[in-house]
Amino acid sequence: MDPKTDRLIAARHQPKRRPVMSQSWDDLIFLHWACDAQEVQSRLPQGLFVDTFESQAHVSIVGFKMNHVRPFNLPAVPWLSFFNELNVRVYIIDRHGVPGVYFFSLDCDCWPAVAIARRFFSLNYVSNKMSFKTDENKHELIAQRKQSNLVAQYRWQTGSNVQKAIPGTLAFHLTERYNFFTEKNGQLLRGQVYHEPYELIDTDCTEYSDAPITWNNFPSPQRPPDLIHACRGVKIQAFSLVSTDA
Repeated sequence: MDPKTDRLIAARHQPKRRPVMSQSWDDLIFLHWACDAQEVQSRLPQGLFVDTFESQAHVSIVGFKMNHVRPFNLPAVPWLSFFNELNVRVYIIDRHGVPGVYFFSLDCDCWPAVAIARRFFSLNYVSNKMSFKTDENKHELIAQRKQSNLVAQYRWQTGSNVQKAIPGTLAFHLTERYNFFTEKNGQLLRGQVYHEPYELIDTDCTEYSDAPITWNNFPSPQRPPDLIHACRGVKIQAFSLVSTDA
């Protein structure tokens, strides 16, 4: 197996320290575009580097429902624990070769969750108006920022073929990511989540938008996504931030 795949598999481990949060990510949609690696690299914090697949960088939009979000071993609360999210991420490694993602934005329709995530995880959460409808295997997600006329709307229908991503494939490279990186007070930090590997579903996406990419001042891909897949959901344990030099 190639070294990049080995690194991704090694990062799947469950940390020995106590998680700080539990949550579920449900009804996920992943939309991936190949993009210019130099464009991404120029906007990454110092100490992070583009992680390519066959020399190609990618930017992704990921939408889903955040359910049962709560501190570890405490109950969920209705006004804080259930909301929608739409994020824009790229694929990177740190100076030690640890693979993960870097989020340029995470749109969310629950402002208390936005405030908590920005303070404790130093992530670029943005409060946004969103709606998410699900009818059996049909899904619709709509998001719009106040300062933009662009509406991000997605409609997709999931099929019956479900399988985990195969090591060495592009889907594996893009979904087997258990670390995220961020900056706080000039320090590069790593966060980690633990969950079972995504079970990916064949997906027919009838409507999509690259608006979240342009919200982050990236050029519009001006084409359909190069790869789309969905997942019914995973249960998550989230761990506190640590220094990338730890």
